[in-house]
Amino acid sequence: MQPGDRARAAARAVRARTRVGLTRVRTGVLQSFQMTVASVGAYTIAEHLLGHSGPIFAATAALVSLGFAKGEVRYRRVLEVSIGCTLGIAVGDALIHVLGAGAWQAAVVLMTSLLLARFLDNGTLFTTQMGLQSVLVVLLPPSQDGVFARSADAVVGGLCALALAYFVPTDPRRQPRQDLRALVDEFAGVLREASRAVEDYDATAAWHALVRCRQTQPLVDSVTTGLKASLEIVTASPMYRGRRAEVETIAHSIRFLDLAVRNARVLTRRLASVLNHVTLSDEAVASLTDALEDLADAVTTLGNALAVAAPGSRESYLRQARNQLANVAGRLHPGEMGVRTMEGETLVLDMRPMVVDLLEAAGMTHEEARDQLPRLEGWDRA
Repeated sequence: MQPGDRARAAARAVRARTRVGLTRVRTGVLQSFQMTVASVGAYTIAEHLLGHSGPIFAATAALVSLGFAKGEVRYRRVLEVSIGCTLGIAVGDALIHVLGAGAWQAAVVLMTSLLLARFLDNGTLFTTQMGLQSVLVVLLPPSQDGVFARSADAVVGGLCALALAYFVPTDPRRQPRQDLRALVDEFAGVLREASRAVEDYDATAAWHALVRCRQTQPLVDSVTTGLKASLEIVTASPMYRGRRAEVETIAHSIRFLDLAVRNARVLTRRLASVLNHVTLSDEAVASLTDALEDLADAVTTLGNALAVAAPGSRESYLRQARNQLANVAGRLHPGEMGVRTMEGETLVLDMRPMVVDLLEAAGMTHEEARDQLPRLEGWDRA
C-alpha cells in the first residue's frame, strides 16, 4: 500500500470513529444528565440533610446504579446495584467494627460479602458491587459519622438513582427502533441476496445469504432484550405510560419477525442445496427471483412502519406492507410459479409460512394471513 493510500485509509478510519463517538455522545446525553444529577444530589443530601462528612459513598452508589448498560432491564438493574452497594457497605461496616482494619480483615470481609451475595442473588452486578463496596469500607479510613453512616449514604445514593430512573427515564422507544431498523435492513438484505442467487443460479451466493441470515440472531436478541427494558419503563414511569401501546406493537411484531427470520434460514439453506443439485425452469427462476425481491421490499416497508413515530404514518406504512405481502402471498403456488420439481416446490412451501409470519407482524391475525395464500388442495404437479 502506498503512503497516500495509507493516509486516506487512516483518515477514513478517523472519520468513522468520530461519527461513532458523536453518535454515542448524542444518545448518552440524557443518561449522563441522570447520572450527574443523581450523584451530586445524593452527595448534597447526605452532606447537608444527614450531616455526614464527605459522603462519597452516596455519590458512588448513585453513579454506579445508573451506569451505562445497553439493553438491561433498567429498574431491576438500578435496584440490584443499589441493594448490592448498600449491603456491601453494611457488611463492611459491621465486620470492621468487630475485626478492625487490615489486610486479613479485608480478605475476610470480601469473602463473606461475596458468599452472602451469591446466597442472596445470582446477578453478576449484585455480587460485584457488594464485594467492591465492602472491601472499600475496610481499606478506606473509618467514617467520622458513626458505624453505619456510609450504609446510610449508600441508601441515599440508591434512592436518588431510583428517583431519576423513575421520573426522568430514557425514551423507551428509541433503542428498540434503532435495533429494529438494523434487523429489518439486514433481513431485507438477506432476501435480496437470495433473490440475486436465484437469478444468477449461484449456489455460492445462496450459501452467503444463509451465513448472513444466521448472523441476524444477535440483532433479534438485541431487540428482544431492549424491549424488556422499554416495557418496564412504559409500565412503571408516569412520563411514558401513554406510549405503552406503541411499544407493545413493536413487541408484538418482533415475535413474528423472529419467526420469519428463522424461516428465512431454512429457506436459504434449502435454496443453496437446490441451486447446487437441481435445474429449475426459466419460469421458476424468474418467479422465485421476483417473489424474493418483492418480499424484501415489503420487509423494508414493515421496518419503516415500526420505526416511525407518528401514528398516522405508522398505520399507512403497515397498510402498505400488508398489501405488498398479500401480493407476494397470492403468488406462492408452485404450479402458478412454474415450479415442476419436488426440490423447487419445497422452496415455495418454505416461503409460505415466512410470509404468514410477516403478515402477522404487520397486524393481520393468523387466520387472515393464512387466507392470503392460494390453496394447494388438488394440485397436480404434472
